Amino acid sequence: MVPVTPPHERREHGGDEDGEHRAAELWTVGRVAEVTGVSVRALHHYDAVGLVRPSGRTAAGYRLYAPDDVERLQAAVVYRRLGFSLDDVSALLDADGEELVDHLRRQRDAVTARLREDSDLLAAIERALEATMTGTQLTPEERRELFGDSSSEDHALEAQERWGQTEQWAQSQQRTAQHAKADWEQVKAEADAINADFAELLAAGEPADGDAATAVAERHRLPVCERFYEMSHAMHRSVSQLYVDDPRFTATYEAVAVGLAQYVRDAAYANAARHGVTEGCSG
Repeated sequence: MVPVTPPHERREHGGDEDGEHRAAELWTVGRVAEVTGVSVRALHHYDAVGLVRPSGRTAAGYRLYAPDDVERLQAAVVYRRLGFSLDDVSALLDADGEELVDHLRRQRDAVTARLREDSDLLAAIERALEATMTGTQLTPEERRELFGDSSSEDHALEAQERWGQTEQWAQSQQRTAQHAKADWEQVKAEADAINADFAELLAAGEPADGDAATAVAERHRLPVCERFYEMSHAMHRSVSQLYVDDPRFTATYEAVAVGLAQYVRDAAYANAARHGVTEGCSG
């Protein structure tokens, strides 16, 4: 950043006596745009609405920004990237002390509520995507034969109505369109084998974050990628949370072994962490 002497220091040192020297200390709108990444158009708009106004002008009327102006702009950029409206940003920039803290707390509560809503939406999407594994190309009778009554036609129809426009749904539909009953029988056999391995490890007292359990967790994820849709480790982590949050999923695992739902969830979390993922996904 080009060094710029603050206005009060310029006055103290007599900098205003030399107009050319003062102009050299200030930044033009083009220079500010180049350094901060904020477009000239946005800078003009911020000036017009009073969000960030330049401290000076050239003789020809061009904007000149002092260091304080650039600092205010940089703070405004941060708040905008956090999703605050221009009015909120203006209030934050002009607030002081306790007022600023109160305003940020209110915004934090609002963002927290929005994240909670997004989390609920994600859970619903993951449940719908998981429902595609029940076999959309099977008849209801075949579906019940392979996967039980919990795999109902209503669940599949609900999933299609609500999430039929998602990329994962489209990918799953394309892949499962080629599945015959034998393919679904193999899906069921693989799932049963993986659940049995999880249950064996649980009974043996193997830690969910150990090598054996995380290896099975990876085997739990890969068939989804191969047969249905690309399931990242972040998505696998989010889906596994449903095993303890959603009674339908919990019942499936608890029918195999008591405590298995939590064990599978923990193993998926640990496996994701081994691949550098410590948070869920938004899509």
